[in-house]
Amino acid sequence: MLSEFKDFIAKGNVMDMAVGIIVGAAFTAIVKSMVGDLINPIIGVFTGGVDFTNLYIVLSGEVPAGASLEAAREAGAAVFAHGAFIMAVINFLMIAFVVFMLVRYVNKVKEAAEKKEEAAPAEEAPAGPSELDVLLEIRDSLKK
Repeated sequence: MLSEFKDFIAKGNVMDMAVGIIVGAAFTAIVKSMVGDLINPIIGVFTGGVDFTNLYIVLSGEVPAGASLEAAREAGAAVFAHGAFIMAVINFLMIAFVVFMLVRYVNKVKEAAEKKEEAAPAEEAPAGPSELDVLLEIRDSLKK
């Protein structure tokens, strides 16, 4: 069993997957920061500073008027946090768009590299004697 596990771990696919997960986690942090720190404030400017995350409806419990969603949850109230859901959807769409643009860019770079390889002249194999040349050479050697 230990040998099988070692073989499984040594496969290239597992290592590629591990690297992908690590890079993906780092990339997620970058994209979250971009969305939260750069894009959401711009959206806030266009929407008049409305912060969707604090839009909620109290289903049960006592919450002071104008309290944030976090304060309502700390008070133990059951809340319908539709604003947080709206922000999660907006964040997802923005992250998906950023990933789409990244994949699109990577694909264009790959296509350009492939076109460059195709455009490069292939090295021709050294021209050897033709079939006729070989036959004439055999005929001449038989005459001697």
